[in-house]
Amino acid sequence: MKEQAGLPDLHFVLVHGACHGAWCWYKIRSLMETSGYKVTCLDLKSAGIDQSNPNTILTFDEYNAPLTHFLSNLPDNEKVILVGHSAGGLSLTDAIHRFPKKIRMAIYVAANMLKHGFSTDQDIKDGEPDVSEYGEVADLEYGMGLDQPPTSIIIKEEFQKRLLYQLSPKEDTVLASMLLRPGPVRAFKGARFEEGKDADSVPRIYIKTLHDQMLKPMKQEQMIKRWQPCQVLVLESDHSPFFSTPSLLFDLISKGAAASF
Repeated sequence: MKEQAGLPDLHFVLVHGACHGAWCWYKIRSLMETSGYKVTCLDLKSAGIDQSNPNTILTFDEYNAPLTHFLSNLPDNEKVILVGHSAGGLSLTDAIHRFPKKIRMAIYVAANMLKHGFSTDQDIKDGEPDVSEYGEVADLEYGMGLDQPPTSIIIKEEFQKRLLYQLSPKEDTVLASMLLRPGPVRAFKGARFEEGKDADSVPRIYIKTLHDQMLKPMKQEQMIKRWQPCQVLVLESDHSPFFSTPSLLFDLISKGAAASF
């Protein structure tokens, strides 16, 4: 592996958001590996090629277990840079509280950045997407019965491009429509974190997506104000810059990583 401009070897761990999987990072992974970085892309429970039934995943701990397992088994003398998209921000925050000494930096990309997860009404107001102006945009499943809260969710195909990929290439929106899977919404809503004693020692960067129709810039700004990161970077992007502006996203991630030294 090559060193980048005098920097030591860097290992990035890319964490997808709801309904996506490791596949969504294919452009970013290619750019990173071409530049000599080490890259790990994880499928969280029920995502990507993981065949777990999302209707049976009821806790965030279970959903995030692949990342927890990865970090638990990382040697104590190694550190990684976590990059999380959308609901992947919850995964990053959980990891920050649990494994601060194994994380060199956390980079949130159009992501939920809530210090304690969905612990308060304000957390829900700031961190949950509000797409009510579009009507019923999602299909819900009630795996525990119709008298219980929904267990999984997926954006209806006719709304996916408008909400997730309106600036992305056609081929990527088609790919996504074929690979998206229902996400365990009960697990997301139950994401609540106890603060780790060294959590604030992990540098955080937030990358704002200015044309985001899913997690609108106003909500991103509210989360930034409440838990201020070291740096805020900006992209003229939709909710999915790994498709719409991959080279620019890669440049910002690389720039952020350089700031960790």
